[in-house]
Amino acid sequence: MLANLFHAWERRLHGVSKDRVIRPFEWGLDWIGSNGHQPGTPPDRILLDWASHAVADSQRFFDTPDTSDYTLTPDVEGATAAVSFPSAMTTPYPENNTVHALYFRSVKSGKGACRAEAAKPRRRAVVVLPQWNAGPDGHIGLCRLLNRFGMSALRLTLPYHDARRPAEIARADYIVSANIARTAQACRQAVMDARRAVAWLAKQGYDRIGILGTSLGSCLSLLTAAHEPLIRAQALNHISPYFADVVWRGLSTTHVRAALDGAVDLDRLREMWLPISPQVYLDRIKDKKTLLVYARYDLTFPVDLSRDLVGEFARRGIPHELAILPCGHYSTGSTPFKYLDGWTLARFLDRNL
Repeated sequence: MLANLFHAWERRLHGVSKDRVIRPFEWGLDWIGSNGHQPGTPPDRILLDWASHAVADSQRFFDTPDTSDYTLTPDVEGATAAVSFPSAMTTPYPENNTVHALYFRSVKSGKGACRAEAAKPRRRAVVVLPQWNAGPDGHIGLCRLLNRFGMSALRLTLPYHDARRPAEIARADYIVSANIARTAQACRQAVMDARRAVAWLAKQGYDRIGILGTSLGSCLSLLTAAHEPLIRAQALNHISPYFADVVWRGLSTTHVRAALDGAVDLDRLREMWLPISPQVYLDRIKDKKTLLVYARYDLTFPVDLSRDLVGEFARRGIPHELAILPCGHYSTGSTPFKYLDGWTLARFLDRNL
């Protein structure tokens, strides 16, 4: 009965947005080139080979050149500062090529602070990656909660979101869509952006850096942690081993699935999106402190997928903590579940940074 109630609530919350668009299926080879293949090579073969090479040399795939081109604007939108810097990946959309972040520097907050950063000024910080289509205020409250625990926070704007969104789209469609190669490259860009965010925190003197991601941000956080040695702990909020399976089966991506149907099957899609799937990088995070969180009545990240990832952590002997929320995906953002979720994430990072 509880499952039925939560599933009905999830569908109502999902139905609030009326601007989802079924865009045409595209292989997106213009995003990766021919990769040395002869003219006439089937596009799926080109994508499969590209994905295979990316996974085989993922350190190079996610390599992020250093930059000193960071711009700080103090006291923006209630944050300590706004931080902007060039993305390490250049796309055809100029607005998407600049990364924006809000910096919330921790100060001693008196009663309720679990560990004052004043004892070791500016030592602990967390990069925060919100969910797909998060608004400009998404996860701001969570950043302030991290401050109360004595951790600074840098809330990143994902590719194609907010100020990075091209005028031609109403939603952040280009980071998750039926354009296969563009989706992979957009997620790759997000990881590179997160690595530059980590580098900026390190330049500020932080030496205990964590990452926190929700939904799509959770997937991107694990990919970042797997390739960024400066990250010590990761809190992953809504989880799945494979990117493709969530898109194929999830409630939030039914419009994307509608475009995929008839053009590609799940097995082949899973292989093409392996470079952006957590499953293939698990052996790279054995030295990271990890929190896995999933929601018992989730229809967007189907629960069996979340349990598969938890089982894979156990099978490989990867140290981790687990929290199961008594709600669904969308309802995680509703009272009282958002407070339970936020407290769980912040407490974990406080203990492990």
